[in-house]
Amino acid sequence: MSQIIGHDETIAAFRAAMHGERLHHAWLLTGPEGVGKFSLAMQFARRLLAEGMGLSPETPGIEVPLQHPAAKLLDAWSHPDFALLDRLPKDEKLVASKPRHEWPENEERARSIKVDQVRDLNSLFATAPSMSQRRVIVVDEAESFEVNAANALLKRLEEPPAGTIFLLVSHSPGRLLPTIRSRCRVLRFGKLDDAAMTSVLRAHIPDADQLELKALVAAGEGAPGKALRFAGLDIAKIDAALADLARDGDRANTLRLSLAQQLSGKAAQARYEAFLQRVPAFIADVSRARSGDALGQALGQWEKARSLAAQAVAGSLDPQNVVFTLAGHVAALAPAGSSAKA
Repeated sequence: MSQIIGHDETIAAFRAAMHGERLHHAWLLTGPEGVGKFSLAMQFARRLLAEGMGLSPETPGIEVPLQHPAAKLLDAWSHPDFALLDRLPKDEKLVASKPRHEWPENEERARSIKVDQVRDLNSLFATAPSMSQRRVIVVDEAESFEVNAANALLKRLEEPPAGTIFLLVSHSPGRLLPTIRSRCRVLRFGKLDDAAMTSVLRAHIPDADQLELKALVAAGEGAPGKALRFAGLDIAKIDAALADLARDGDRANTLRLSLAQQLSGKAAQARYEAFLQRVPAFIADVSRARSGDALGQALGQWEKARSLAAQAVAGSLDPQNVVFTLAGHVAALAPAGSSAKA
């Protein structure tokens, strides 16, 4: 596993708890989507299991040497004292025939974590941990529990099996049962600063040029996971077109028409969806530098763009019309007399 970048205070808090008198049995990792909560939950799991297998608590940081048995077993999703609960692929044959690390990243997932997944933990809890003094259960997207599954997990949190640590990851903790939240200690994750974002992105996409990295940092808004969804989509070119529209307008509709043509069609679907996300965020950035009537005008364009972008895919709206209209909302930010009519 690669080194975790950022979240130093959060890591320090958990490390201190690990080496305190008694480690709490349930933790809720919360914060914006895409900031690295799941990655760090898995790193915590590695460290907990590794120390339970003899790794010295004095080993610096939270990382585990790659050759340590705990790391190797977790990388193969085969550690006998570990379990992950998350939304499974809808293709049941895939779940049955292939190990987790071979599941495609873009495989369509179920809407919720099912009660049977929680009940499957019973066999794990029926015996003592086999390789470590600890057992770790990571729950990703904990807010996606179906009701029966949440209640089944609650029983485990109320009477935790000896030596078991639960790490619940959620960017919408308000959707969890209050009784589950009340039994967890909270670890809060904030957005990364630009320097940390750049370091994370360089590690994942070393071939990206400086212009693209800068655009991805801006698009990610402090969340590397969000930024990486834009990787390879030439987001810098989209942002440059938006900047031109906001500065110069588009009285002849030339740029709006060009964007509409570029971002329509099946081959452009990924860039089209990136455009849908970038336009409201771009207008929001412009709005922060304005005041008075100019601010009110910008916020009006933001609200219209946000509403249209939100319903574009779900409503199967025509991409060319959507792009043309959204680009008009950006062009309306230009000085009076230079913008097209949105």
